[in-house]
Amino acid sequence: MSVIRFGAVIRLGAIAAALLAMTYAAVHAPATAQDAEKAPAQEKAKQQPKEQAKRPQIQTTKVDGTDNVYVFRNGNHQAMFVVTKDGVIATDPVAYGRPTGGQDYINEIRKITQAPIRYLIYSHHHFDHIAGGKAFKDAGATIIAHRNAQKRLAAIKDPHTPLPDRVVANQETIRLGGITLELRYLGPNHSDSTLVMRLPREKIIFVVDTIPVGSVPGRGMIDFYPVETEAFIKRVLTLDWDRLIPGHPGAPNDRLGTKKDAEEQLKLLQAASAEGKRLGQAGRCWEPGEKEFKLEGYESWPGYASGLPFIARRYCGLWGRGT
Repeated sequence: MSVIRFGAVIRLGAIAAALLAMTYAAVHAPATAQDAEKAPAQEKAKQQPKEQAKRPQIQTTKVDGTDNVYVFRNGNHQAMFVVTKDGVIATDPVAYGRPTGGQDYINEIRKITQAPIRYLIYSHHHFDHIAGGKAFKDAGATIIAHRNAQKRLAAIKDPHTPLPDRVVANQETIRLGGITLELRYLGPNHSDSTLVMRLPREKIIFVVDTIPVGSVPGRGMIDFYPVETEAFIKRVLTLDWDRLIPGHPGAPNDRLGTKKDAEEQLKLLQAASAEGKRLGQAGRCWEPGEKEFKLEGYESWPGYASGLPFIARRYCGLWGRGT
């Protein structure tokens, strides 16, 4: 039978007590400066999903300071529509994966006016924004898009996305019921078919996907034109406008964008390009460059963690492959 001496028991007890004290101290130790810096960003990231969870699936909001400009939101996608005495100008059905989404949009318009829907304008050719146009077509709307969108849609023949009735080359102006809406093509960006829509009297523009408001771009980088987008944003900044309605709700609190937001997004893309160039020209793309890719100073922005891999892939493609 083994014997444990009393002195050994005391020493083991003392060691155990010391270990417990060290563990308690580590758990309850005051945060370091680095931890303190991370805390607001982590809290912000936690708060964003909670804010979104409170929102209804479908919501229509009049733009402050206007009599007739509205934002229609379905989930995390949104569009602009304008009500005039002679009819409605609508944009983007935002009904991808939502079989009744187009009609839901029309139902929201009908809560405000019974005027005919004269136009439906596609912002660009991506289905997550323009699928669901049949309900508008059936309601008698004329569908307008950039000519590049028409070419892509004609080739793909998506059953949920009617072809446009009219196409825009570089610029067109729609006048309806005292309202003027300018449609401008300012070159490739998030797509090669994006129309910038500007209400000159209201100083409002509707630009989808290329200029996220307060967040990091993500999956949309898949067919993004990195060099051309910088020139596109610079052209947008030269236009006369005060507020930007984005195709996805702005962060925080679904806000509209400003010229400062456009400038900040341009800086983000320039930083991403510089990082991609550093890694690509060092021969580190795709691997290990994509894993090393960082955007210092943007870690607290919504979408940073999920969007960074897509940004890294696109800029590694540019600077490591020339594409």
